[in-house]
Amino acid sequence: MAIARQVLDPDVERVRKLAKVLDNKFLDPLLGFVLPGVGDLIGSVMGLYVVAVAVQRRMSPVIIARMLMNLALDAATGVVPIVGDAADLVFKANTRNVALLAERAGSGGRATAKDWAMVGGAALAFVGVLALSIYAITALVRWIA
Repeated sequence: MAIARQVLDPDVERVRKLAKVLDNKFLDPLLGFVLPGVGDLIGSVMGLYVVAVAVQRRMSPVIIARMLMNLALDAATGVVPIVGDAADLVFKANTRNVALLAERAGSGGRATAKDWAMVGGAALAFVGVLALSIYAITALVRWIA
């Protein structure tokens, strides 16, 4: 009786181990706590390895955008002392990115409707925040003048 062995993708296993160290062994939150700002930057740069593997595999730009959004959100929340480090414990951007890489690898790296919705929603949120910032600056200048 032959036992079926699952062939594991070495790239996916490598990024899975990196994500485990960063997210589950608490390296990412610890870096942010010990080196506020700089530690979050270091964690984000290390997280770019997963994105690099996705680019190398020619995954959809929409999936790569989702991965970059995960890292950006992780870095942005990580900048806030203590609260950001707590958010790092919950959000786990690297684990999310590995899941995207592993899930989409079977489909040739094509984006799903959910991927498009996430990126579209982020783009709309960005435009909204930008418009709100411009409005606030304009109102402040008018109030001062």
